[in-house]
Amino acid sequence: MEYLKQVLGIEVLYENTVLEHLPNFISTRYALQRVSLNGQKAVFVYPKTELEQVKILKKHLERVQKSADCSVILVLEKITARQKQYLIREKIAFIVEEKQIYLPFMAVYLQERCNAEKNNREGILPSAQMLLLHFIYEGARELSTSQAAKDLDLTPTSISRASKQLEEKGLLKARKVGVQKILFSDDSPEDLFHRAGKILLSPVKRTVYVPEERIGTKLLESGYSALAEYSMLNAPRVRCCASEKISQWNSFMTNDLQDSHSQVEVEMWRYDPRKLSKAKMVDELSLALSLKEDADERVEEAVEEMLNNLWRKIDGNRN
Repeated sequence: MEYLKQVLGIEVLYENTVLEHLPNFISTRYALQRVSLNGQKAVFVYPKTELEQVKILKKHLERVQKSADCSVILVLEKITARQKQYLIREKIAFIVEEKQIYLPFMAVYLQERCNAEKNNREGILPSAQMLLLHFIYEGARELSTSQAAKDLDLTPTSISRASKQLEEKGLLKARKVGVQKILFSDDSPEDLFHRAGKILLSPVKRTVYVPEERIGTKLLESGYSALAEYSMLNAPRVRCCASEKISQWNSFMTNDLQDSHSQVEVEMWRYDPRKLSKAKMVDELSLALSLKEDADERVEEAVEEMLNNLWRKIDGNRN
């Protein structure tokens, strides 16, 4: 693998020995290759199909590791942000050719990104994203910036910057009526959301785990917990909530789940999730954005179901 040598100077030697005594469910899902990384034994694991859920994947890799008696490394053609998050959380080594290297047993983590794409995606203001989503919820009808500021509890300066950015990105148009600035669009709510897909970001900045007694019922349901309310998806074992701040739990929170019976998953959001929600769950569009990198087909189907219901509701309110 030239990528490892070019980037890290790690010499990869492929061995001809075959891994034996592996069950059929391993051999049908993965191609295996013994290698030596600067003299350190390892096994490259090439998935033949879509990645399993991380808990199942981890068990499969542990089975290979036990048989090979050395480190195992997933070799992938591509990876989503959510998959990367799960793999790193479980300390599963992986390589994505020309893009990512995570080898915890060698204390190596390298990621390469396209700067232009990164700058474009990170450029949208949280207030601009809130404003656009609020505009969509209102049926993509004409909306004054003064009314939007009132609805979202934003200052005149914040709403001015947010609306200007959405205009610059070609998502919304504006005209003046007296002293009022009116936002409008030629797109339907659904079309506008899909057109903005490459610009809108996941609202989730960080995920931590907090004892449930420290949470209570004051936070909105988020993640799979919220999706289960919006669709036929089964509720997760660990409840998930959203909060704009997590500093109040600094003394109690952990970065990894330590007790599924007593801890709650808490997402720290880029903006206050309560400003767009009128229910006990976070709003549908923000939720969809937070899950758009999720590779689980059941989650994708549930998100599609949720959005289809939302578009029908919005269209009904417009008529």
